[in-house]
Amino acid sequence: MFKRILVAVDSSPSRLASVRMAGDMARLTGARVRVLHVVAATTTFDTVVRLEDDAEARAIVDEAVAVLRGEGIEADGTLANGLLNEVPALITEAADQFPADLIVLSPHHRGAVAALFNPRVSDAVTHASHTAVLLAPEGPEAASN
Repeated sequence: MFKRILVAVDSSPSRLASVRMAGDMARLTGARVRVLHVVAATTTFDTVVRLEDDAEARAIVDEAVAVLRGEGIEADGTLANGLLNEVPALITEAADQFPADLIVLSPHHRGAVAALFNPRVSDAVTHASHTAVLLAPEGPEAASN
């Protein structure tokens, strides 16, 4: 079954639901978990603008790793850097390099029209990866379970 789980987290509050779900799967299967956070950037004309600084990004990873380790799960964390449109490819690449048996993500729900102009990371990862993908439900009720 699953022995190596990659959980990709962003800065949204729903990241804790993903971390907890990855932890639940790891406990069931004895898996090791790697937390990945992509420090995203965007371009404005000819300038690359980072959307968060290194300290914020490291804090997101450290928080997730601490939650998992606090539950007795073997976990580590890493950062990747890329443009917003590269995030799905960076997650898929990290899963291949780990190598992960399972990727856990939080889907960010938005309407079909919005998704046309700004595809969901979870959709892109699901279509590009050869690794199983588990989508953790969002919301305060999911994070507290």
